[in-house]
Amino acid sequence: MPSQRQLRFGVNMFVPGSRREWSAKFRRAEELGFDVIGVADHLGFSAPFPAMLLAAEATERVRLNTFVLNTPFYNPVLLARDVASTDQFIDGRMELGLGAGYVKAEYDAAGMPFPSGGKRVEQLERTVTTLRSLFADKEYQPRPAQPSGPPLLIAGWGDRLLRVAAAHADIIAFPGGWASADGEDIHLAGAAQMEERLAYVRGLLGDRADAVELNLLVQQVIPPAAQSVMPDRFEPLPPDAAHSPEEIPSVLTGTPAEMAQQIEDRRERYGFTYFTVMEYNMENFAPVIAELR
Repeated sequence: MPSQRQLRFGVNMFVPGSRREWSAKFRRAEELGFDVIGVADHLGFSAPFPAMLLAAEATERVRLNTFVLNTPFYNPVLLARDVASTDQFIDGRMELGLGAGYVKAEYDAAGMPFPSGGKRVEQLERTVTTLRSLFADKEYQPRPAQPSGPPLLIAGWGDRLLRVAAAHADIIAFPGGWASADGEDIHLAGAAQMEERLAYVRGLLGDRADAVELNLLVQQVIPPAAQSVMPDRFEPLPPDAAHSPEEIPSVLTGTPAEMAQQIEDRRERYGFTYFTVMEYNMENFAPVIAELR
């Protein structure tokens, strides 16, 4: 049964630039009808918290999120201070997105050990419980604008991470596939793989299923005139959709009307109501938002 939640649309910003360039693209995203502006957290990209503050100055209504923090980079107590301060300074428009980190080269560049996947998920859970505990303390300062802290989005694909998300998240984000061991390549999931992941999560959520929002990170938006289907970092399409990109849940193809129907199909089939596109697809996706509204 499809969710009755209202559809929400986000765009994830990551291309570095000047203050003027960032402000312009934040304003443009709001003009195009996006509900959420996210900022990615990778070395070589702009730092997410300053970018969110700038986005708040440049916009009026959109919510702002980290999509998603490389959580093992952060001390949980220091992170809580940054989160609370940012939420306060942007008048409670913040969503906090957390991930377990997956790109080994970034840890190498930072001179940090690259823990196992299990250890990274354990650190993510410690961070979540620390944030919840601190924000629940009425004496904690600085106070976030949202009384219990920003809504928590947790993104991932594997069993252990999804167990943490099912226990703690307000929003569970699916990246549309899984990363290689070193994080250099992305394997896009087909329909059957996505259905299996959603069934797993719903089994974990139990009575919380209706309270948790489901997000899909759309990896590609391909209008009819597009010459290329996938960036080089994506692995070949899975067998159940090798010749049919529209059967990859994280890929939208065709005219705006056709892509709008694909969004409705993904809501009905999987329960997604919150869709995030990459910055490079912002303009291509805007007509789809218009179609749906």
